[in-house]
Amino acid sequence: MGEGSSVKLDHWWSPRQVVEAMFRAEQMMERPGVVHGFSTRVGANGYAIDLSAGSGPEMWARLALDAGLAGAPVAFASQVHGATVLRAEAGGLVGEADALWTDVPGLILAMRTADCVPIVLACDGAVAAIHAGWRGLASGVIDDTVRALSSRGPHHAVVGPAICSDCYEVGEEVVRGLAQWTPESTFVDRSHAKPHVDAAAAAVAQLRAAGVERVERIETCTRCDDRLWSYRQDGAAAGRQAGVIALSC
Repeated sequence: MGEGSSVKLDHWWSPRQVVEAMFRAEQMMERPGVVHGFSTRVGANGYAIDLSAGSGPEMWARLALDAGLAGAPVAFASQVHGATVLRAEAGGLVGEADALWTDVPGLILAMRTADCVPIVLACDGAVAAIHAGWRGLASGVIDDTVRALSSRGPHHAVVGPAICSDCYEVGEEVVRGLAQWTPESTFVDRSHAKPHVDAAAAAVAQLRAAGVERVERIETCTRCDDRLWSYRQDGAAAGRQAGVIALSC
């Protein structure tokens, strides 16, 4: 794990049976009035979790139950790998965006991923969730989200499970996009024929550059870990997990 990072797993697992419900960061768990987590393929009661586009109410209800807010509404977005940040006031589809924030207690924010970087943010009286693919990172989705919450005191972020650099071979356009925000040395491995990128490390660097005071990272690779959906591993058959956060009532 990275410096200062921590993670709590609700359950352990074996390669034969996936039983993990959610990943949670220890310091964020200790933050009063905030509930967060990063979902997996299988819920706490053994049911399947797939939050792909078009997911019905049952899947969102399962997510809310695993988050510890059974019956709570879930706000989500039509994600387009951009930098739009929207305020969520109620459950359901909020609009086309890659980040949501809210100051409504009891409303869960969810951003779906299957290799991209999920990020949750908490501050004074508000929370946010971000879907950070490389295009979103290059477009400034992190900076725009932090600025949307800039008047609400110190920020605390958790960077969730994402594809690791060993599994993420990319073209030079990806490196150029991310290097707009942070030096290559923070996220690029050039020991291979093509560059490999640690997008989560780039996200951590961007969060710190944006002024986020506390950053935790869960260093689990979506492609390497059977508990998680991965587009690079499963292609079009891949489902989606989500980073979730809410202000508790």
